[in-house]
Amino acid sequence: MNIMPNIILYSTLIMGTLITITSSHWILMWVGLEMGMFAMIPIMMDKKNPRSTEAATKYFLTQTTASMMLLMSIILTMLYSGNWEILHNNNLALNIIPLLALAMKMGLAPFHLWVPEVMQGIPLMAGMILLTWQKIAPLIIMIQIAPSLNNMITLSLAIMSILMGGWGGLNQTQLRKIMAYSSISHMGWMTAIMIYSTSIVLINLTIYIVLTLPMFMMFMYFPNTNTLTLSLNWNSMPLMTMLTLTVLLSLGGLPPLTGFLPKWMIIQEMINNNSITMPVTMAIMALLNLFFYMRLVYSTTLTLFPSTNNLKFKWTFQPSTTMPMITPLIIISTLLLPLAPIVTFLN
Repeated sequence: MNIMPNIILYSTLIMGTLITITSSHWILMWVGLEMGMFAMIPIMMDKKNPRSTEAATKYFLTQTTASMMLLMSIILTMLYSGNWEILHNNNLALNIIPLLALAMKMGLAPFHLWVPEVMQGIPLMAGMILLTWQKIAPLIIMIQIAPSLNNMITLSLAIMSILMGGWGGLNQTQLRKIMAYSSISHMGWMTAIMIYSTSIVLINLTIYIVLTLPMFMMFMYFPNTNTLTLSLNWNSMPLMTMLTLTVLLSLGGLPPLTGFLPKWMIIQEMINNNSITMPVTMAIMALLNLFFYMRLVYSTTLTLFPSTNNLKFKWTFQPSTTMPMITPLIIISTLLLPLAPIVTFLN
């Protein structure tokens, strides 16, 4: 793709999200979501092939359905209240419809099936944008309407997302699908704490993006698309392999890495609000995510790659891809747990 279309598409993508998160008018927020969606589709089809076309079509149909549901709730809210601003009301239908629409946009269970299918058919760069930047706008809208959300439905969506995000990734060998199920699980954790503390949601979102960016950068640096190709890197780039596995464990929430911080804060906040069963259940289901991360660690470092001869070391080539931001992102994604008292104090 030429430079000018790229500038237009990425500018529209950024502006759409900024319009959504800075607006209090329902129509402007909806317009921002649509700008982001229509800019994302050509980015998905950067490398045009049948798989990317299919993925973009699935993404378009799912997001359009969610947008129509959200627009319907906006119109009904205006008829009910006579106002285009975000108002907290007690109408159950007007609270459930936007919640389900935003859940579909973020890929929460049971509306999660489009996420791994779309991720599998698009380039790694587009996948990185889809799982990071595209989550910001709908999550910010959900934070703004959080006081009006039905607690039972919200917690049900969160529990199902954590369970499906862990369960669905158990038998996957494709790295993009593994990251998709990881995203579904993390969105479930953010949704669960939304009814208790919106500031923890923002902290969790920031840490999730910081963890996901270096993972995709390292996948593009190798490049890797499945566990077999990931297992071929231990003898050509051992340092990068070790860093990849460290970030993977941090993404799974293993202490003392940075990824443990949001789970720690969420569990602590829920216990402070006299919710015991819910965080225990979430922590148990998070072990499913940690299991398939550990499976990647095992296949990469504790096994030898299949070879038809006695040579176990590949010829080392200088990678052509440059990732200037990968070093600070890896440091942030692994070594920030000592800052937990400061983050807790700010919260």
